[in-house]
Amino acid sequence: MSEAPSKSIETRTIVVTGGADGIGRAVVLLCAARRDNVAILDKNAEAAKKTAAEAMKQGAKCALSLACDVSSEKQIEKAFEIVSNKIGAPYGLFTGAGIDLGGLVHELPAATWRRVLDTNLTGTFFACKHAIRKMRHAGVPGSIVCASSPTGFVALAAGASGAYSASKGAISSLVRCMAIDYAPYGIRVNAVVPGATETRLMWSNVPAKSIPHMRKILSKEIPLGRLAQPQEPARTVAWLLSEESSYVTGSHFICDGGILAKASISV
Repeated sequence: MSEAPSKSIETRTIVVTGGADGIGRAVVLLCAARRDNVAILDKNAEAAKKTAAEAMKQGAKCALSLACDVSSEKQIEKAFEIVSNKIGAPYGLFTGAGIDLGGLVHELPAATWRRVLDTNLTGTFFACKHAIRKMRHAGVPGSIVCASSPTGFVALAAGASGAYSASKGAISSLVRCMAIDYAPYGIRVNAVVPGATETRLMWSNVPAKSIPHMRKILSKEIPLGRLAQPQEPARTVAWLLSEESSYVTGSHFICDGGILAKASISV
């Protein structure tokens, strides 16, 4: 069995998929504030550029933005090649890119199912695959954090989330497998489990006029009494991407305001 690499890391390069918005953007800015190199991979090229510029103002040594669809392995592979050549091999990866297209299984078009799984699950696989290849080639340890969800553990009361839930449950299984496979090389793999968070993804299946009402309902149902801000789960991700969590791998860090701890019945 190979021993974990012992090379020191002077400046960490952190790659974030879906880094232009939401939790991913918050992770980028937190890593920038501690002077990491950051690479933002996102389908929205203009938003990624804006986040990179903000990361430089926050203190990043280098900030790179790349237009990238995570469901395309060619685009992911090219992106990691550019990152490695321009700002160094990745030390950390956060797979934050994801979509949520609702629908009951018996009514769900196969194309919709594939789109959700291709983005959330296969996109996570592609990003991890090519990050690990670069980490192994560089011979340094690393940390990967994947975005799971409470829906990977329980069904939503509102229903119609079969594709999204399936993708997140599979990501959780993938995290556990990768943690064991790459522990001998000093590559740690963990998952963050954000609950209801104020992001565009949170409201992707809710009509705009219904959002204020739904926010009030959710605030009553969440034990902590409110939705999370993106910075809150992002702080957990930033910790997992640092050496402060050097003995943590194969774990799920739940940042859901108490959702998973609460039974759905009132008696």
